[in-house]
Order: sequence, then structure tokens, then C-alpha cells
Amino acid sequence: MAGREGRWYPAAMKKKIRRIGKAERRYVEEVLATDFSNSKNSGILGRFEKEFAKKVGTKYAVAQVNGTASLHSALFAAGVRAGDEVITTPLTMSATCMAILQADAMPVFADVVEGTFQIDPASIEKCITPRTKAIMPVALYGLSPDIGKIMAIAKKHNLVVIEDDAQCYLAKYKGRMVGTIGQMSSFSLQSTKHMTGGEGGVVCTNDPKLADAVRRFGGLGYASLSRAKGIVKKDDIQNPNYNRHVQMGFNYRMPELCAAVALGQLEHLDELADRRIDVAELFMEAIGDCSWLKVQETPAYATHSYWAFPVRLVDPSIEWVLFRKKFMELGGDGIYATWKLSYLEPMFQKPTRNLGGKEKVLGEIYKHKHQPWQIGLCPVAEKIQPQILAFKTNYWDWARAERQAKILKNTIAFYGK
Repeated sequence: MAGREGRWYPAAMKKKIRRIGKAERRYVEEVLATDFSNSKNSGILGRFEKEFAKKVGTKYAVAQVNGTASLHSALFAAGVRAGDEVITTPLTMSATCMAILQADAMPVFADVVEGTFQIDPASIEKCITPRTKAIMPVALYGLSPDIGKIMAIAKKHNLVVIEDDAQCYLAKYKGRMVGTIGQMSSFSLQSTKHMTGGEGGVVCTNDPKLADAVRRFGGLGYASLSRAKGIVKKDDIQNPNYNRHVQMGFNYRMPELCAAVALGQLEHLDELADRRIDVAELFMEAIGDCSWLKVQETPAYATHSYWAFPVRLVDPSIEWVLFRKKFMELGGDGIYATWKLSYLEPMFQKPTRNLGGKEKVLGEIYKHKHQPWQIGLCPVAEKIQPQILAFKTNYWDWARAERQAKILKNTIAFYGK
């Protein structure tokens, strides 16, 4: 079977990839050699940020402790404050929504497109109110939403777009790199992502004012921090007249050790990302013409980076749990479910906050007249969420990936359809 750009596999992909290589270890040793002394700082964090921005194609990259922190910082930089609304998708890991709550803003949920699983621009427009401040689309599973249409809507209503690209590395939208289109984008370096620092997040932007705001918010509001300066100098903090904190901020700075691993990962990110795409192609080949497993659609305007390989089990006579059980009985590594829709998670439905001495349901606190958080809010997302089977793509051993694809083929054959 032909892979991307006419490349054939598996012959070209049989080698075993080392996820953590020599570069990562070398950079970690460089950090350790400093004994974590500020006076002997390795500068690894700044080097990583510079190289990450170059790889994505933005002017600035600000590294933070995790992807939720980077979303929170981007929201603050965008001017999102208490009482504002941020439109996002419910079909994603709830950290996206939690970052909005951390900003004291109100999440507003738009429905998704059935074939692509991505946030629906038409639904976004219906959600806009005078309180709307930003849109936070998610490139779910490594595929861009129709970000061009989203940007047009944002421009029409004077809204900021923050791309949540936690699962999307090196994918493109109409030839442009995902992460370069919104005013800001946020990437995750959590351990399951295309590249990792063990943990971490990065905000990318071309706007120097936004970059400065993100840096200060993630650095305890220190006055001397900026897009180009991520460390508070000794001359500053040893001055009794230094006005340290000029704005609200959190301690979100990425540790040097995480930055060291991430810098090494950047040097072979293309290889790591390509492997996931090739594994996805193996799974597509195994599914073949099976009519009851519907692969997530990749529109002509986009390329897919396959953080995972998601399909929908659309035959109601085959139970999701039993399909997964049979897959594992035959030797499969397991299949991941898609997260419950954010507004249906227990934290939004149960008493969780004490306001004025009384417990309130979080969904009631944030409810407004046109969007109660209950079943029926996003019917397309509610339809497809329980159908999605997400297969791992991070197989660095090609032979293991081939075995998993064969097991999927055998599982489909077991059902005889």
C-alpha cells in the first residue's frame, strides 16, 4: 500500500524507532551539569522555545508546565476575564473546558461535524452572545477543524481564536501549519503526545504583546519577563526597590529538565509523527471495506497527524465493550473510548462549590438561558461520542503495529459482517 507522497511501506518503516534517543539524554546531562544553579543556567529552555517556534512556524513560543496551563495563560493574554464566554467543543478531554473555568469564564459548547468529529463553525456562530470573548477549537485526534471558517466568524464578531492543538503536530490546513492560524495556539508535551518532555505545554503566537502577556502570566507576573526573556535576573531580585509583580500570574514555567527532553524530541519529531501516520494507514488497510466501522473523515483541506486512529462503531447490534473485549482476547492492546462530553461529566452535574455557605451545582452556576448543560445540548456530539473507538498509533516497533492491525482485521472477521 502506498503511504504519503508515494512512499511505500512497510519496507520503508520496518526499523524500530527509539522514542527517547541520544539527543534527549545529552541535553538532560547538560542541565544536570549546572547543579540547577541560576548562575550556571544552561539556557535549554530558551533554546527549546526558539526551536519550537521555528518548527511550528510562528515568531514566538512560550513553554509552560503543561498544556492546561498554556491554555489558561493564552486565555488571560486574550483578555478573557470573569463573566466572559469562550466557545469550545464538548467532544474533547475536559482540560480544555477546565482552563476556561480557571480563567473565571463561562464555557459555551458548540456541536460537532459528524464525519470529522471537529467543532462545527455553523454551531459556533449560533452560540455567540454579547459576552463571547474567544473561540477555542480543538484539533481532535490530530486533525484540524475548519479553522478558516472559524477565523472568518471570529473576525466578523471581533473574537480571539486560541487553537487547542494538544494532539496535533505537523498537520496542515490548506497548506498552512496547524498552530499558526489563530491568534494563539497551545500544544501539549504530555507523555502520550507526538513529542514529549515528560510533561509540558507551549503557547505559540506571532503577536509580541500576546507573547509578553503569556510569559508574565506564567511567571508570577514578574515585570522583567517578556517574550524573549524567560528568567528573572539576579540584579533584579537582589534590588530592594524592584517591583516584582506587575500583574496576576501563576508559576507555570516549564522546568529545564522537561525542556531538555523536549529539545531532543524536536530533532526527530518528523520521524515520530510519520510513524503515527503510517500506523494509521495500516489500520485503514485492515478495516478495508467494512461498512460498520467508519473512519474519521479527513477533508481535502487538511492533513491528519493521527495522535490516535479513531473510528465509529455504527452497527447497534455490536456492543462497544464487547468489540473491545474480543479485540483484546485476540491479542489487541486495548481500545480507548472518547471522553464523555464535558458538560455531562459529573463535576458539572453534582454540587461542587460552596457559594455563600450553600452548595451549588456547577452547571447551574454557569447556566444561562440559551444553554443548559444537559442531554440534548449538542446532539451530534452526543450521538457519536459513545461510538468512537480510538486505536493507539504510538508503535515504535513496526512489527508490533503490524500485529495490531492483523488483530483488528481478525476482530472484524469474527463478527462476520
